[in-house]
Amino acid sequence: MVLKGENTGIGRKCALKYLYNMFSIWEKETVLAPQDVVIAGGGFAGLWTAFHLLRRYPKARIAVLEKDFMSMGASTRNAGFACFGSLGELVADATEIGNDSMLDLVALRYRGLKQIRKYWKPSDIDLDWCGGYELFPPGGFSSEVLAENIEYINRLLRPITGEKHTFRECSNKISRFGFGNTSAMVVNEGEGALHAGKLAGALRRHLQRKGVQLLHSVSVTAFTEESNSVEVHTDRDFSVKAHYLAVCTNTAAGSLLPELSVTPARGQVLLTSPIEGLPWRGTFHADEGYYYFRNLGNRVLLGGARNKAFDEERSNEHATTPLIQGELERFLNEVILPGKHGTYSIELRWSGIMGMGTDKYPVMGSVRPRILAAVALGGIGVAVAPEAGRKLAKLVNL
Repeated sequence: MVLKGENTGIGRKCALKYLYNMFSIWEKETVLAPQDVVIAGGGFAGLWTAFHLLRRYPKARIAVLEKDFMSMGASTRNAGFACFGSLGELVADATEIGNDSMLDLVALRYRGLKQIRKYWKPSDIDLDWCGGYELFPPGGFSSEVLAENIEYINRLLRPITGEKHTFRECSNKISRFGFGNTSAMVVNEGEGALHAGKLAGALRRHLQRKGVQLLHSVSVTAFTEESNSVEVHTDRDFSVKAHYLAVCTNTAAGSLLPELSVTPARGQVLLTSPIEGLPWRGTFHADEGYYYFRNLGNRVLLGGARNKAFDEERSNEHATTPLIQGELERFLNEVILPGKHGTYSIELRWSGIMGMGTDKYPVMGSVRPRILAAVALGGIGVAVAPEAGRKLAKLVNL
């Protein structure tokens, strides 16, 4: 139906009013009713924010608006790592941003992992503390420098992890694991893997049981700030009034909050067919965390190589590219499964879009009086999102 004057400002308002009046009384008093908090984004940041809001305010009225039919950012399109930083990454971070900032990041991630351990049964989300390993190629750290870095980072991390030896060398396992082009290996037994889809599903089911409204295929397009509330506008021709809006989606952060700088970073992944007699299990990193792989049963899940094409991978497009996929296959053939080319196939390829800020620390806090944000989680949202959600919940005063 074409409404007269609908392309004008007045006509647009009339059209929206007309469409709003098509909703039933039941819908107006539930879906469209005023909320305490509207959360833009149904990934881990949004779900954990709702989770902690309910812990703080059990009777709060909360609506989570997700622009896709399911969350398709990075939350359920990652590798399912429960990690807080490989040795090489932490050494590089200490050099780039300083010890204090590096330790702040580790502490944030470590507290997030403790929350996952606290609130969910391992069997519900396939949580396995199988250990996190890092591979170092020939010509990387010398044995002396590697030992110095391990001792140095362990000393810095001791107040956070409570462990005297968070990292330790385990190069004796290289031949047993069958890795190629690897001269040294380090393990962190405080890391592991989980099923990201099952964790997101467990969070959604918990929120639904508590009365949170989860609306999919609804995108927050704008908001109007008022003295004691915020009007949240959507692409579905309805608005919702709330006391607070929490922006928990990287893709909309730039348009909704132009004062924030969030750069997309695409992470590409592949999954092999089953491999008979796969000799290792666990989560693994290489090249300061830019390559990462794990076993999924007896298949290999491998992702990364973004550092081979930074500019091209600053993209919001869900796609895989020949360059990155070819580099992942090279790493698979030369490092992970040397000599086994042709004994397996690639079953799946996909990508997820991460959000990066101006520095490595995520954006999580109050942006405006009634506008909160948890974005730019830096590609490690599994560990960071629980703490981001808890911080945002503490800023809400109902």
